[in-house]
Amino acid sequence: MIRINLLPHRELKRKARQQQIAVLAGVTFILGLIIVGVVHIAIVAQIEHQNGRNDYMKGQIVILDKQIEEIKKIKVLTHTLLERKKVVEILQDDRVEVVHLLDQLVRLLPDGVYLRSIKQTDHDINLAGYAQSNSRVSVLMRNLESSPWLESPSLIEIKAATVNNTRLNEFNLHVKLTRLSENANDEILSAGIELPVEKKKD
Repeated sequence: MIRINLLPHRELKRKARQQQIAVLAGVTFILGLIIVGVVHIAIVAQIEHQNGRNDYMKGQIVILDKQIEEIKKIKVLTHTLLERKKVVEILQDDRVEVVHLLDQLVRLLPDGVYLRSIKQTDHDINLAGYAQSNSRVSVLMRNLESSPWLESPSLIEIKAATVNNTRLNEFNLHVKLTRLSENANDEILSAGIELPVEKKKD
């Protein structure tokens, strides 16, 4: 009977398997490193891309903040200009009202009535002066009532007075200035309406 020793063959086979396992482990390790490297590179690329987008957004936010500040300044400037415009319009309206007031007083003042002072507080007008008689003061009040620019005349006081050795009646009355619309104002001016002024001889 022939005897065969299989131990060397098994040992060689075991070493071959170990070499195969080592090669497979090495290949797996290398593939793992490659995969990790690729994933790392991809992640780094995404992070850099996102950082770039973040930097762009930060830059745009800074630009928007500057624009917002400019808009706020423009709004403040606009508000200031509008306030100035309102003041100018009020001054223009007041100037026109003063012109109308003086024009109306010249038209409405009857003979024998002399104004000593005219005081205006907003739309309230105070007239003080002298008249030759009480009836002339009544004529003045009726004339004021008929004016489209004046309304609600009311006599505050009337009393006898002596001016330059002449006996007169000193009066003090109150009347309101009416603010007409621009259309009504234009119609009055364009038509050249002459307001009736009643004159009465005592």
